[in-house]
Amino acid sequence: MSGGAAPALTPDELLTTTRTVRRRLDLTRPVPLSLVAECLRIAQQAPCGSGRHTPHWIVVTDPATRATIGELYRDAFATGAPAAGADPARRRLLASAAHLAAHLGEVPVLVLACLRVDGGLPEGNQAGVWGSLLPAVWSYMLAARARGLGTAWTTNHLRHERRLASLLGIPAGVHQAVLVPTAFYRGEGFRPAARPPLADVVHYERW
Repeated sequence: MSGGAAPALTPDELLTTTRTVRRRLDLTRPVPLSLVAECLRIAQQAPCGSGRHTPHWIVVTDPATRATIGELYRDAFATGAPAAGADPARRRLLASAAHLAAHLGEVPVLVLACLRVDGGLPEGNQAGVWGSLLPAVWSYMLAARARGLGTAWTTNHLRHERRLASLLGIPAGVHQAVLVPTAFYRGEGFRPAARPPLADVVHYERW
């Protein structure tokens, strides 16, 4: 089913077909902010680290601001993009990522997930800190998929975190995490991705 009509998905279908969408994002079709707000309300119900840290979301639709973010993202991608190598699957993945980098500023809605951490990030294990935000990002993406929207999970922008903070007025103590371009998608739906056999990655009792 093409983007624009919320597909009727079972929970298993939703969980196994929510894919990163780069090339197929519809750059011309506006996304109602009411849909984005629905997805964010669902994201607020995600697990969090004992409520100690507060997720925040910056929803960017202004064309000039999106264009500036797109410029920063392209620069970050060009700086850090790894070599494609000879593997065809790897080459396709990097070509898809390059396409997103070239057009990120044209995506109708950019959602930046942030986390307020009073007193600064702790040293050592930070799993409990980021565990208050990252599940919420995934919930946002699942909710978007259920509403016929495509998304991508990306962190390339963090190479320019300070410049983005200045651009978006992000105060001290708020740390950026995932940037989620959000748009309707073109073409048909999505299939489960190829993954290793379960027997290769599951260890019972010990490694």
